[in-house]
Amino acid sequence: MLAVDRATGAYQDDFFRNLPHFLRPGDLLILNDSRVIPARLYATRAGLHTQHSSPEPSGRIEVLLTQQVSENDWTALVRPSKKVQPGEHLHFRAEDDPKPLLEAEIIAAGEFGERTLRFQPVADFHAILNKIGHIPLPPYIHRDDTIEDRERYQTVFSHQPGSAAAPTAGLHFTPAILKEIRDIGVLVETITLHVGLGTFQPVRAENVEDIHLHAEHYTLPATTAEAINTALQTGNRIIAAGTTTTRTLEHCAATAQGNPLKPHSGQTSIFISPGYKFQIVSGLLTNFHLPKSTLLMLVSAFAGREAVLAAYAHAVRGGYRFFSYGDCMLLL
Repeated sequence: MLAVDRATGAYQDDFFRNLPHFLRPGDLLILNDSRVIPARLYATRAGLHTQHSSPEPSGRIEVLLTQQVSENDWTALVRPSKKVQPGEHLHFRAEDDPKPLLEAEIIAAGEFGERTLRFQPVADFHAILNKIGHIPLPPYIHRDDTIEDRERYQTVFSHQPGSAAAPTAGLHFTPAILKEIRDIGVLVETITLHVGLGTFQPVRAENVEDIHLHAEHYTLPATTAEAINTALQTGNRIIAAGTTTTRTLEHCAATAQGNPLKPHSGQTSIFISPGYKFQIVSGLLTNFHLPKSTLLMLVSAFAGREAVLAAYAHAVRGGYRFFSYGDCMLLL
C-alpha cells in the first residue's frame, strides 16, 4: 500500500495490513457491498430476423451482462458484435444440455459492441445464470474462471448481487482487518453501486466536456445516510473504499443540493475530473489505474494531478502491482 498525503504530496511505502494505523476514532469508512454475478455468457445465434443475417447459426457469441434495466432487459457487451444486430435471437445453453435454458432478443444496438437484450421470462433467471454463467475475470487473466473464482473475485463484505466486476479496492479487506478497524472506533457502513460500463469506460473523447459515462444503479441505505450526515456535522473524516463508493457518495451529495442525505436508490453517471470540488469524501483507498482512464482522472481530481503522477512513478519504480488484483493507494 502506498500512502499519500494530499496536503503535501508526500508518500510512503507501507502494507495494507497497517491500514488501521492510518485511521482514527470517529472516522467513517464506507464500502461498496455489491457482489459480482456470473455475468459472462456464451450463446449461439438463432431466430434470424434481419435482412443482414445469414440463414444459418454461426459460431459462439460472448455476452457480458453489464446492467439490468428492467425485469427482462439487460444491457450487455457482445463479441463479435457485428454478427449480432437488433431483431436477432440468442440461445444460451449449459454445456451438457442441447436445450436452451435462456433465450433473448437483441432489441437495441449501441457503440463499441453494446447491445440491449430482452430475455424470455423464466421462473428463476439468476438460478440459471448461476448454472451457465461465468465470473467475468479481468481481461488480462487469460484462463477460464473456476469455482474458486466465484468467491475469490468478491469482497468479504459483498452482499447485493449485480456487478459485472468487483469493486477492487474492497478486495484487500479481510474480516480480521475490518474487526481491527471497528475496534479502534472507526464506523464502517456500506453503499451499493453495481459495477458496469460506467466504472471502466475508457476515455474516447479528446475533450473532458465530451466524456459521458454510462449510468449505474446505486443504493444509499438509511444507516449510511445518517452516518454521513453526522460525520459532516462533526467534521469527522469520511473515507471511501474505491472509486465506485466515491462516485456514489458524491452523486448523492450533488442530488441533495446541500441538504442532509436521505436513503434512496437511483442511477448515477457522475464523471469526476480535475477541478471537481468533493463534498463528502475526505479520504480514498483505491487501486492503481490505467493511464487515460476515468478512474485515474477521479484520483487526480482528489489528490492533485502532479502528486498522483509522482506517486504513480514511484509505484512503477517500486514494482507495485497494478489492476484489479494489484496493490493499493491510501490518499488522506
